[in-house]
Amino acid sequence: MYTIKKATVADILTIQHIAQQTWYPTFSAILNPQQIAYMLDMMYSATALEEQMQNKGHVFVLAQNDNKTLAYLSYELHYMGKTATKIHKLYALPNTQGKGVGRYLIAHVISEAQKAGDTALLLNVNRYNAAVGFYEKVGFRIIAQEDIAIGEGYLMEDFVMQKDIV
Repeated sequence: MYTIKKATVADILTIQHIAQQTWYPTFSAILNPQQIAYMLDMMYSATALEEQMQNKGHVFVLAQNDNKTLAYLSYELHYMGKTATKIHKLYALPNTQGKGVGRYLIAHVISEAQKAGDTALLLNVNRYNAAVGFYEKVGFRIIAQEDIAIGEGYLMEDFVMQKDIV
């Protein structure tokens, strides 16, 4: 079915490609094009991705099928010194959504988090993103909401969601 590959800086172009393919369809109904472009640059420039991989402790994994990368996920074990793993990013190509790749990546992260001794997964998701329903279906629950200023007058209006994995 799917295989998981740990991403390196050599995979940055692949991650950027998937981000470009997913962000506009995902967010165009809830964010203006300028904010989408700003956020893509802020979070997905080569410099930003290298920083996340090499200095911030974000582990990127790619889900592949027939040597084609279909999705990526980034996570951080022991987030903020807690026994929780934070999922920072999870995006699948639009034509693969609903086919189990997101569930597969989450199952992988659960396994890695449990091996590391973490007891919960955390993530932030835009409050108006249809992915909220997906996360609820796979066992996450909303535990808070927060507005995060990201510059240029833009806000990320997120739910904080948690899934216990004990």
